[in-house]
Amino acid sequence: MKYVKNILAIIGFVVVAGSLIYAVQSEPSATTETKEVSTAQDPKNVGNGYSISAISIPKDLNFAGEKVPLNDPEVLERVDREFLVNTYWQSNALLLMKRANKYFPIIEPILAKNNIPDDFKYLAVAESGLQNVVSPAGATGFWQILKATGREYGLEVNANVDERYHIEKATQAACEYLNRWKKRFGTWTLTAAAYNAGPGGIQKYMDIQKTDDYYDLLLGEETGRYVFRIMAIKEIISNPDAYGFAVDKGDFYNAVPTFSVEVDEPVASWADFASDYEISYKVLKRHNPWLREPHLNNASKKKYSIEIPNKGYYRESK
Repeated sequence: MKYVKNILAIIGFVVVAGSLIYAVQSEPSATTETKEVSTAQDPKNVGNGYSISAISIPKDLNFAGEKVPLNDPEVLERVDREFLVNTYWQSNALLLMKRANKYFPIIEPILAKNNIPDDFKYLAVAESGLQNVVSPAGATGFWQILKATGREYGLEVNANVDERYHIEKATQAACEYLNRWKKRFGTWTLTAAAYNAGPGGIQKYMDIQKTDDYYDLLLGEETGRYVFRIMAIKEIISNPDAYGFAVDKGDFYNAVPTFSVEVDEPVASWADFASDYEISYKVLKRHNPWLREPHLNNASKKKYSIEIPNKGYYRESK
């Protein structure tokens, strides 16, 4: 009998325990319920507080005063592509705005002096992002000038000195190049395309297709996008608010004031030269990127103008 009672007790315990387990599994836990409510009320959605929209193209869109035929649907699509790509590549657009504030004041008066439309400063942006970069083909500097072209337009280009990195002199060379080919091609739009593809390349397209209108030419991918990209960059940098960029004056980069020192003899060490002016070798090269080696040969005793930053803008050289 005692044995039977023990059996019944065990069976009862199992039944009660099973009921409790079922109850626990059947009811949603406080944690699960909270997660479900949280997910419903606060979805992790990229659209939460951020919107992406199509972009309205300015009806008076032009390059150097030459109107863009936006009534042509193929042209409109190409324009739209560049506005979308350059607007929504936000980090790049912001960097271009910051650099433009620093370098446009140097470029603009040189363009004006040579009667080049102001829009061509955006060509330099499209070419290099306003950086002293070198292309796979060897085009160098803000204006992406090839070695032979630089020499043709009066720039010194060798291992010791490369004036394609000299913003003022390179801009002057680019202006002379542009004026030369504007006389040949007649429009600033074709001249800009020729800057990218080369005059011979553009002439070849014109001869084959029997047209002298940039917007009627079937061009390669890069040159076909080139002028439209310049126009998109121009509009975005000129009107940042219209394209969703909240930038203040204090956000931009600014040029460091400098004074010039004339050098007309060899320099054995630019590091020692920099030290004489209480700056580092790095700072000297930053302001004179056209100096390509740690020394200056200058056997011909040519006169060079070296830019030295005003005192107080950098730490003194140790």
